[in-house]
Amino acid sequence: MLSLSIRQISRKLKDGALLPSDVCAACLYQAEKLKTLNMFVRLTKEVAEIQAKEADSRYKNGNIRCLLDGIPVAVKDNYCTLNVETTCSSQMLENFKPQYNATMVQKLQNAGAVLLGKCNMDEFAMGSGTVDSIHGPSKNIWQSGKCATSIEHVHSVKVKCREFYQLSPPSSKGSCSTVEEDDWFIAGGSSGGSAVAVASGTVFAALGSDTGGSTRNPAAYCGVVGLKPSYGLLSRHGLIPLVNSMDVPGILTRTVDDAVTLLNVLAGYDPLDSTTIRDDFIPLDLSQDIDISKMRIGIPQEYHCPGISDEVLETWSEVADILEKAGAEVVSVSMPHTPSSIACYSVLNQCEVASNMARYDGIEFGLRTAENRSTEELYASTRSQGFNEIVRGRILAGNYFLLQRNYSQYFVQALKVRRLIAQDFARVWSSGIDVLLTPTTLTDAPRYSQFISRDNREQCASQDYCTQPANMAGCPAVTIPIKLSKQGLPLSLQLMSQNYRENLLLAIARWIESVVDFPHLELDI
Repeated sequence: MLSLSIRQISRKLKDGALLPSDVCAACLYQAEKLKTLNMFVRLTKEVAEIQAKEADSRYKNGNIRCLLDGIPVAVKDNYCTLNVETTCSSQMLENFKPQYNATMVQKLQNAGAVLLGKCNMDEFAMGSGTVDSIHGPSKNIWQSGKCATSIEHVHSVKVKCREFYQLSPPSSKGSCSTVEEDDWFIAGGSSGGSAVAVASGTVFAALGSDTGGSTRNPAAYCGVVGLKPSYGLLSRHGLIPLVNSMDVPGILTRTVDDAVTLLNVLAGYDPLDSTTIRDDFIPLDLSQDIDISKMRIGIPQEYHCPGISDEVLETWSEVADILEKAGAEVVSVSMPHTPSSIACYSVLNQCEVASNMARYDGIEFGLRTAENRSTEELYASTRSQGFNEIVRGRILAGNYFLLQRNYSQYFVQALKVRRLIAQDFARVWSSGIDVLLTPTTLTDAPRYSQFISRDNREQCASQDYCTQPANMAGCPAVTIPIKLSKQGLPLSLQLMSQNYRENLLLAIARWIESVVDFPHLELDI
């Protein structure tokens, strides 16, 4: 399964070589076999099997909906799913069962996709490691010793499903040696469970969310493609909010083509979300090869920042050289307000968190404790028990910034800086730059022990440095895996383009993907 794209598996389904129920059974087995990676907080086995059988009938009767029909997918646990718990990995919502589907979930189901389960995340998406969850941390499949499975062990799946698991030549593929059980590599966050589910071949695609890099960060660490579309291109209805002005549904897949397939299904105006653009969405078509010699690639000076590893710098330089040798014009550009971006992002993030989390009071929404002596005591007890220390800390900081005496000094100033950051991007685009090429993360995936040696705020300040400016400007960004580090972990780079120019962004990303030929995981029989 690891070697097959959505288009390839869809072709097998159309040809009758496989049934959607076969695919579903194989994916459910993979999820069970790799459950120690803790990518899922909940497998929706019964839902998936029903949806797969319905897809069987559609294929049999020639009523195929689209490329996603019968394809197993997963969604991050901050998307509302009808009658399926949606916890945001928080005790506050531990027993919450929405009575509706988020628009993104509904669009996937309308396309015939099979929902395999809900994926782990940092509590309320406030983190960059998927280590702060009531369900426990997610582990990166790279170097975990659990990289794959043999379909021959799946007794309930038809023999033809073995076609999924085609072994690749060991000389060209990544390996997965075992690390100490208590010192594994993190998956990244906050959409770490979604990234692991895709990287492990358990699903063909997954939804994440991206406020400051929460899709691109784990995609980079797990060696998959992570797309943050332009703000307003995808609906946020039913995506439990973190920062309304920056939240974007994210897409995680194994290839750029698969990301395009998802985007074409999910994009478009939603009357239930006033922030979605009303212009008709024209599906992207990457069937024609792009002429790289006509492209201008910008290399932002300010993204060469403290803490960036030599390996990431080397990878960045290598890909820039590849583009230049192919005829692209690669130029250095300046985005002078980038160093101020992370502080600006932190203030705005915490202010909106304070506002969004106010709804969880134990009366209207969220956990209700036994405290009933007064409304105020109920509020305090509910929020103290329902939120972890990280969430409570951001609420307190946000409320401090929003105090009348601090409002102008912090919140208003941060809004002004955000405008300057957006203007940096606008100047670059107006100068004729087609895309910006930058690192996604500063290093390959850290070990768990190394990651938790710094607190959440410190980690987010460094982990989000290269990713959060795109959220501030609202522009699309995609991360693609390039090669393996000396530790055998993925190294990825990020591309950003002008708002709503996903077609150009993804065309260039696909060209790079085809040239670098990232060494995917070797299956472990």
